[in-house]
Amino acid sequence: MTLADRLQHGWWRRGFTALTLALLPLTGVYAGVTRVRQGLYRLGALRSRKLPVPVVVVGNLIVGGAGKTPTVIALTRELAAAGWTPGVISRGYGRSSDAIAPVDASSDPAEVGDEPLLIHLRTGLPVTVGRDRVSAAAALLARHPDVDVIVSDDGLQHLRLERDLQVLVFDERGAGNGWLLPSGPLRERLPSRLPARTLVLYNAAAPTTPLPGWPMQRALAGAVALDDWWQGRPPALAVLHALRDRPVWACAGMANPERFFAMLRAQGLTLHRVPLPDHHDYRSLPWPADAGDVLVTEKDAVKLPPHRAAGVRVWVVALDLRLPAAFTAAVHRALPLPRRHDR
Repeated sequence: MTLADRLQHGWWRRGFTALTLALLPLTGVYAGVTRVRQGLYRLGALRSRKLPVPVVVVGNLIVGGAGKTPTVIALTRELAAAGWTPGVISRGYGRSSDAIAPVDASSDPAEVGDEPLLIHLRTGLPVTVGRDRVSAAAALLARHPDVDVIVSDDGLQHLRLERDLQVLVFDERGAGNGWLLPSGPLRERLPSRLPARTLVLYNAAAPTTPLPGWPMQRALAGAVALDDWWQGRPPALAVLHALRDRPVWACAGMANPERFFAMLRAQGLTLHRVPLPDHHDYRSLPWPADAGDVLVTEKDAVKLPPHRAAGVRVWVVALDLRLPAAFTAAVHRALPLPRRHDR
């Protein structure tokens, strides 16, 4: 295993490995810096900025993805159905720049990030990226004055942005070994009790930390040809099931590719698995020229214009994630009525 593989192995098991033990001094430094920064905000030496509209931050306490981007997509749809006009901000992990930039259908994922582009394509909502989320939100509101609620894709540790509600997302890995970086996967300590204005969602069949929260209903919505996906056509389970009679290549550039592969196997598919690093750029295609049929996630599809798949049938597999009714009720209780209800 590479050094990174050994470190990840240590993060997601109980107890310590030799490597995670060796990193404990750095963990102590990280913990100290985190405490000082949080203390400066509590004392008012550093100030959070309040936006003129409510803000909901969706993020992870752990490094890597736990399902926050699908959660953002589902949450913004729920807010829109309730009468809100949402907009989305994000840092845009892996961008070539930290500058403020709006996202549209022609945006290059290398310049705006793959997840912000996916959110825009799936929802049609205005999305703006930038390292400084306060400035990104101000730019979004200036371009779209009808937006009356901001959802931040990640940003739990971006304390400069004041939030009305924050949503912590965990997957089946929970908090791993429970230690802060770099000995563990946590960006900040797992709280002993839920902080105010905080809700927890589990992208798993049951809670995986001691924090109270709701498991999400997660299933595959089906598949759609890559060209059709770019034209906005919906996936269908029948398309996915039609691939059961032949082996397919399954590629996933995400934090936990095995979750994707397991869901495909549960649909009766026979797979050649191709796990890829999170946010894989697809500058080179990871399947052989004679692959025949290839399945990718939507996060991968945003980096695959149809012309790049010439000679191979590429299918995009979409996730159907449903928020628990009790969770959405808690969100609505935490927010004021949308503007249109006040008119």
